[in-house]
Amino acid sequence: MIKVTFPDLSVRDYAKGTTAFQIAESISPRLAADILAASVNDEVWDVNRPINQDCTIKLHKWEDEEGKHAFWHSSAHLMAEALQELYPNIKFGIGPAIENGFYYDVDAGESVIKEGDFAAIEAKMAELVSRKENIIRKDISKADALKLFSDRNEDYKVELINELEDGTITTYTQGNFTDLCRGPHIPNTAPIKAIKILSVAGAYWRGDENRKQLTRLYAITFPKKKMLDDYLTLLEEAKKRDHRKIGKELELFTFSQSVGAGLPLWLPKGTQLRTRLEDFLKRIQKKYGYQQVMTPHIGQKELWVTSGHYAKYGKDSFQPIHTPQEGEEFLLKPMNCPHHCEIYKTFPRSYKDLPLRFAEFGTVYRYEQSGELHGLTRVRGFTQDDAHIFCRPDQLKEEFLKVMDIIFIIFNALDFKNFEAQISLRDPNNKEKYIGTDENWEKAERAIVEACQEKGLSARVELGEAAFYGPKLDFMVKDAIGRRWQLGTIQVDYNLPERFGLEYTGEDNQKHRPVMIHRAPFGSMERFIAVLIEHTSGKFPLWLTPDQVVILPISEKFNEYAYKIAQEMDMKDVRVTVDDRNEKIGRKIRDNELKRIPYMLIVGEKEAEKQEVSVRKQGEGDKGTMKVSDFISLINSEVESMMTAY
Repeated sequence: MIKVTFPDLSVRDYAKGTTAFQIAESISPRLAADILAASVNDEVWDVNRPINQDCTIKLHKWEDEEGKHAFWHSSAHLMAEALQELYPNIKFGIGPAIENGFYYDVDAGESVIKEGDFAAIEAKMAELVSRKENIIRKDISKADALKLFSDRNEDYKVELINELEDGTITTYTQGNFTDLCRGPHIPNTAPIKAIKILSVAGAYWRGDENRKQLTRLYAITFPKKKMLDDYLTLLEEAKKRDHRKIGKELELFTFSQSVGAGLPLWLPKGTQLRTRLEDFLKRIQKKYGYQQVMTPHIGQKELWVTSGHYAKYGKDSFQPIHTPQEGEEFLLKPMNCPHHCEIYKTFPRSYKDLPLRFAEFGTVYRYEQSGELHGLTRVRGFTQDDAHIFCRPDQLKEEFLKVMDIIFIIFNALDFKNFEAQISLRDPNNKEKYIGTDENWEKAERAIVEACQEKGLSARVELGEAAFYGPKLDFMVKDAIGRRWQLGTIQVDYNLPERFGLEYTGEDNQKHRPVMIHRAPFGSMERFIAVLIEHTSGKFPLWLTPDQVVILPISEKFNEYAYKIAQEMDMKDVRVTVDDRNEKIGRKIRDNELKRIPYMLIVGEKEAEKQEVSVRKQGEGDKGTMKVSDFISLINSEVESMMTAY
């Protein structure tokens, strides 16, 4: 018999070899029908895999991320099975589940898979689903795996197998399709009720631009047709909110091939928006005792060798800059932390000096594959709202809690009310991926867990998601249409202070190591603004929006009055523009509604005579007439009430 411990800590005895499906069945037939995967000792398994030792178990349904992952991973195999039948000479790369759906990278040989083929692929997938094929896991030796996939001319799979250790290899088979895979998968294809191929793109094998470009098919499936219908409606709404489209309409940013892919150019209105966000955070940071610093855009290569970043990411970064001096190499700055460590080292530090909080809006550069670039969300040059706190170990939890407070202030100010927290820890079974001692990792991880408990913040724990130098707390925000974005991160680091030899003199007059907290509430300014645009659909809060007011003269006769009151508003810090085009007022109203300007002021003969304005508010329509001075007071009071709340 084995003992199985459930999430509520209750324990039941089962026969050795019992599966998660049988355990669910012992609780409720309904539960057994709904489960898609199970976590056994925190590792996600197929529900039909025998359990042969005492364990903890958690059963996953569609509502759980683990359940969706298994469902979509199995759907990727279903799509591959369909492609194998439709394109007999096709070769397969990788086919993972992703946040929404899945993709498969394939080499279709002489065939070209295009959008017009989607319906046929979907029909073939539906036909295969009707067969209700079981999905069967099998342990296989490396030699047998190499033979199996070599005989099928699966070059990409053979390459992957050659990198695996014997004894760790498994395959999954459904019908006539067998794939190299770790799993987990759902028991059979029957639950897949709704299928949609979403798009096709090119993708270099293993992300290497020097390797062959494969065809990447993106798709999604659901257990109910209504879920797919709802998702497709969401996609249509997402297209309307696309930050690239709205950013162009609002004249916020642009890209130039002459400058380079992934290097955004901020236009005047976008620069105003971004500067206001930076000023907002600077005001908050000042209250919390941060000091602003500035560091150069480059640094000697040895700086990142010392930090460990070069060994970890060097080959995927921009290549070193060579100077005329032999052997001298610089790197474009991929992160700010080593520079801040060097600032810390400028003077001897005492325990009385700590905590030290250095903040910088530091621009960094990372080489992203051209196929991975996407608007502002994935770029090659971006600015982090970076800060590093150097503190004593006894100050760590208090400082961590203060950073959480700052993140909550920002989320509240920008209406990100719906968010989740994730504690990202290192993988205990793969410690060689990380730097530092077990003792330091345990202390850092414990500090994050305790801080969340003290705040009453419910956070899911993810093993293997830590940074290579320390654990972190990540915040996942849901936007207005329910999409999840990772925004805001706090990392605890005992390792960089050690690698850079950072010290302070303690109360005992001995040398001690500070602890370092890495902190970025916005993360990347570029990515944050992209998310903010899509969350608000470009309708920014009044305190933040580039144009607060547009004045619409009814005819050219009232342009002079429009510019007179615009100048008056400008003197009172109201951001205003005048639409003096020779167009009918209805056209001007429609056009400026699309620009998402919060207030429109219409001026004609009556308004000019009385020194008034007719007020229209975005989304609310006509608000009547008022004196210019009263409107200025109204808008400034509205902004002030927003800002004093934070």
